Amino acid sequence: MRSDGSDSKQSFHYIVRSGLAGGIAGCVAKTVVAPLDRVKILFQASNPEYQKYAGSWSGAFRAAGHIYKENGARGLLQGHSATLLRIFPYAAIKFMAYDQVEHILMPTPESQTNVRRFSAGAMSGVISVFFTYPLELIRVRMAFLTRSSPPHGLPYERPTFLRVMSYIYREGASLPPSSDSAPASTSVSTRALFTRFPILKFYRGFSVTVVGMVPYAGTSFLTWGFLRSQLIPPPSPSPDKPGSSDVSHISRARPTPLADLAIGAVSGAIAQTASYPFEVVRRRMQVGGVTRPDRWLRWGETAQAIWGARGWRGFYVGLSIGYLKVVPMTAVSYAVWQWGKRVLGV
Repeated sequence: MRSDGSDSKQSFHYIVRSGLAGGIAGCVAKTVVAPLDRVKILFQASNPEYQKYAGSWSGAFRAAGHIYKENGARGLLQGHSATLLRIFPYAAIKFMAYDQVEHILMPTPESQTNVRRFSAGAMSGVISVFFTYPLELIRVRMAFLTRSSPPHGLPYERPTFLRVMSYIYREGASLPPSSDSAPASTSVSTRALFTRFPILKFYRGFSVTVVGMVPYAGTSFLTWGFLRSQLIPPPSPSPDKPGSSDVSHISRARPTPLADLAIGAVSGAIAQTASYPFEVVRRRMQVGGVTRPDRWLRWGETAQAIWGARGWRGFYVGLSIGYLKVVPMTAVSYAVWQWGKRVLGV
């Protein structure tokens, strides 16, 4: 406990409450944009049933309408149960880690720099994705599967968390070696690795995810911290005790929820633009178990396939719906995080 009676940032109670506020923020934000999230995954992963809708905002809404017509509201929320299972620990760890790293790198307002803000955000993002990536992969697979793209050799069944987890664990076990241009030794060694360590199937696309997380989380927290430092008045002595240097008489104009939403929206838009090509490559690699279950897709070949199919525009397919999803999601996430911290006394 500090002398003012509040918990230190490195105390157990502070860490738990910080994580709880972050986890709630992530769940609320993801629920707000869940239908758009599924459409974006279908676009990014080039699901053949939905490619005709890709490339425009109106196409995103037409795709959502098609999903609703085929499967009702449950179709728009397909994969959302896995999303909530993943997002609570992911957001809890990310925001909790940011609070801790920020405290270490920037213990005082004078020590805050854009490089440190970026570093704190990037580190918190990498830490959170390391611990929660398998849940992310299951969520993406649940969103990707449609009636026209069932798992290899299996009839279509409504994806559930446990069913998709079972698909991933067993995929590629009974398929012949790959016959494409990849070296046979690479295919055989990958299959042997998957057979010996099936858990690796849950980390398809992990490396590109980590690399993409650095610009995304780093830029997001950098923009968030910079805009708050510029737009929110710094601490000033309370008017009832002019000139007082006692910290108990220092006041800060609290940001309103509207300000938190606006700053969060700008942060999300900039971060999405900076990291989107990595996200497209990552999605393709994550659904590799459906399209190529016998192989571990590599960065180079995945990026080359995207470039060969659509050129540079292929790396930005679904970006418009990405903005439509990420901007409100990030805005709500930051706003609820700050609200949760105030409510919990963090």
